[in-house]
Order: sequence, then structure tokens, then C-alpha cells
Amino acid sequence: QVQLVESGGGLVQAGGSLRLSCQASGRTFSSYTMGWFRQAPGKAREFVATITSGGTTNYADSVKGRFTISRDNAENTMYLQMSSLTPDDTANYYCRASRSIFDYWGQGTQVTVSS
Repeated sequence: QVQLVESGGGLVQAGGSLRLSCQASGRTFSSYTMGWFRQAPGKAREFVATITSGGTTNYADSVKGRFTISRDNAENTMYLQMSSLTPDDTANYYCRASRSIFDYWGQGTQVTVSS
């Protein structure tokens, strides 16, 4: 069982930056592929970025060059550094841990970007 807790969301002006964190419980964090997803009001949840256990990253086209995903296995924490934010980035951001048949989600942290 893995428990995930996101933090770092908030209100920011367009063009600003935020760093989200995802703190994971358990001793096997390093073996999971970790990811960030987001869901805006009235829209489906969408992929933002992932990072594998080996550190390979993948990004949605909409965030490439603006967002950076990283992980600190010693601290059981994953991060999402977001810059050049726009109102279209407004959403609830969710952290995900996946490995084989296991799939865990956090409760989300709200990011609101004002124009």
C-alpha cells in the first residue's frame, strides 16, 4: 500500500511559477513510476508528466518546456516545477504511483492561475 499526499498548490498570476510536491509512504517508492495528472472543472483528467524508476521523463505537449518533473527517492518525494503558468493550467493536480498491477492516487492539490 502506498499513500500519496500532494502539496504546493495555490493561486498564482499568469507567468508565475509553483512547485508541487508529492510525498509517498512506504519503503518501495523508488520502484514506482510516478506521475502528475490534472483535472480542470468539467473536463476529463489528463496526463501531465511521468518519471520512471530509472529517471526517464515524459511530458504532455502542453507543458513541455515549462514543467519539470523530478523525484528524490531518499525523501520518497516527487516534484513538479511549473513555470510560465497560464490560466489554462488551472486544475486540480493529482499524483500517481504505478507499478505492475498496483496503481495509487493522491487526493490532489488545486492550482489556480489568474490572468
